[in-house]
Amino acid sequence: MDEKARIEELRLMLHEHNRRYYVLNQPTISDQEFDFLMRELQDLEARHPECYDPNSPTQRVGSDLNQEFQQVAHRYPMLSLANTYSEEDVADWYESVRRGLGGEPFEVCCEMKYDGLSISLTYDNGRLVRAVTRGDGVHGDDVTANVKTIKSIPLVLSAGSGFPTSFEIRGEILMPWKVFERLNAEREAAEEPLFANPRNAASGTLKSQKSELVAKRSLDAYLYYLLGEELPADGHFENLETARKWGFKISEGMRKAATLQEVYDFIKYWDVERKNLPVATDGVVLKVNSLRQQRALGFTSKSPRWAIAYKFKAERACTRLNEVTYQVGRTGAVTPVANMEPVQLAGTTVKRATLNNEDFIRSFDLHIGDFVYVEKGGEIIPKIVGVDLEQRPIIAQPVRFVTRCPECGTPLVRYEGEAAWYCPNDTGCPPQIKGRIEHFISRRAMNIDSLGPETIDDYYRHGLVHNVADLYNIEVQQINGDGSRTRSAQKIVNGIQASKEVPFERVVFALGIRFVGETSARLLARHFKNIDALMNASPEELQEVEGVGMVIANSVIAYFKKPENREIVEQLRHHGLQMSLTEQQMQGASEKLKGKTIVISGVFSHHSRDEYKAMIEQNGGKNAGSISGKTSFVLAGENMGPSKLQKAEKLGVGIVGEEEFLEMLK
Repeated sequence: MDEKARIEELRLMLHEHNRRYYVLNQPTISDQEFDFLMRELQDLEARHPECYDPNSPTQRVGSDLNQEFQQVAHRYPMLSLANTYSEEDVADWYESVRRGLGGEPFEVCCEMKYDGLSISLTYDNGRLVRAVTRGDGVHGDDVTANVKTIKSIPLVLSAGSGFPTSFEIRGEILMPWKVFERLNAEREAAEEPLFANPRNAASGTLKSQKSELVAKRSLDAYLYYLLGEELPADGHFENLETARKWGFKISEGMRKAATLQEVYDFIKYWDVERKNLPVATDGVVLKVNSLRQQRALGFTSKSPRWAIAYKFKAERACTRLNEVTYQVGRTGAVTPVANMEPVQLAGTTVKRATLNNEDFIRSFDLHIGDFVYVEKGGEIIPKIVGVDLEQRPIIAQPVRFVTRCPECGTPLVRYEGEAAWYCPNDTGCPPQIKGRIEHFISRRAMNIDSLGPETIDDYYRHGLVHNVADLYNIEVQQINGDGSRTRSAQKIVNGIQASKEVPFERVVFALGIRFVGETSARLLARHFKNIDALMNASPEELQEVEGVGMVIANSVIAYFKKPENREIVEQLRHHGLQMSLTEQQMQGASEKLKGKTIVISGVFSHHSRDEYKAMIEQNGGKNAGSISGKTSFVLAGENMGPSKLQKAEKLGVGIVGEEEFLEMLK
């Protein structure tokens, strides 16, 4: 056999062994034998670069190159499901289906509701060609390179298994509990921030700009919905069983129910048994099995009538409260954290829970040593929901909220109308300083994506940065270690220098003025046009800006009243950041859309959605996220959301296309 033929043989063998190991859990060779075959294939491919195949098993290791995710329109919209929390609601849905079908018999496919990141996979001629996140349901991020590293997702289907020429299959990307706990243990040892839950960890991993990192995180996937023009059967259940034969990982827990009682039995069984699953679940999904009947039932403005999600009640555990510690955030807010005896809850070990604020602690009369009831809100965030007073030790002492900042020792203050206590030392408290720098570099602010929280913490500890302006003093030789990291150091410095081109409105947002979000920063920048006018504005002048009230105005005044903040602004100006609107921005401003509230929906050809939002505001209009009676019109691109279209028609709201909108601004 020549080497090129051997390459094809090895690829087929390794694809099959991957399927047996990651999908069927039935490996037929040892890990060592698998590694030998993989190494042989890697060597052969290196000798024959002309045989490169993006779907080769060797490509699952991922790349360390950064990648910008492209937005891709979904061929079929990815709608959300209506949620229900009781058997009565399930019965109501079941009856509505029966009425909708005119009494025609129907079956329900009962499935697990996995708690991960929704994904859409497209296959052409048996090869994975695209993987897209749910996004806004109309279009999502193309994460194909990252998804190819997930070994339970087949890159190439076995020839002769009868799959259609082209089809789409949807499912959930998940991080197994074992991987999640191992990852958090590693992060804790490295003193890095912990992931809150497997869903966030999976989502953050899949959105990583480095597929090499994704490959290391050992993500998994379960598929649950097949779409296309040439599906094998009318039954949803039957289609998934066929997809299982093609090589996809389909839940073994999927069942068909012919009666409402069988649906209840499925729910009750998995409410207990789900705790033994290797991945997170938060309910079950019920779907009318027949695709013909699904089409007959149709959709509401938000979700299909033929499907519903039943959410399990939050799992509760009782454990001992050992200590309360305190964390300081970017704004100086001090948050109490309960440190408890570790307890198993919803598939993971829980030992900490947020206590919100002092009022929350008082409402439960918490004592150190109390046995507290802990739930996971929405199966995700641990929270204390009660105290077993009968188990309170005689020597237990009430929890007393700290009066000084746990980080810098400054006496805490409580502002009128707020529940939280704050550290007012915003220019000298380390967590606040680092938090403001992290906000400054974030994507929606200065977008210095070559930096991250861990890097900022390292720079702060080594004295390289004490405020945001210090970033612009960093030189390559200061951060290239022993000289082996020159390339990455240069990339960081280049990213910092490139941020000098970020427009003025985002610079205002990046400053981190309390209560000044993206929208208010944009409005302030466009009203005052330069930083000097903004710094010297009176409370009355600030409140002339639409959407800026007394709270924001007072916060802006307080920020610029501090000499330290004015000095930072001057340093940023010296470094060349944009401290005013450009001539083009000022000339382009008009009142052509004054008084109009506009909703944007769909995919556009000439400009991005963010650019259209900026154009609307620049011309005096107001952006809105949802359609109401106050909406002036919808700016609609291709694949406008069906729910938005239906609501616009119902309320008589006009639809304006991209070309027509651009004409309006001429």
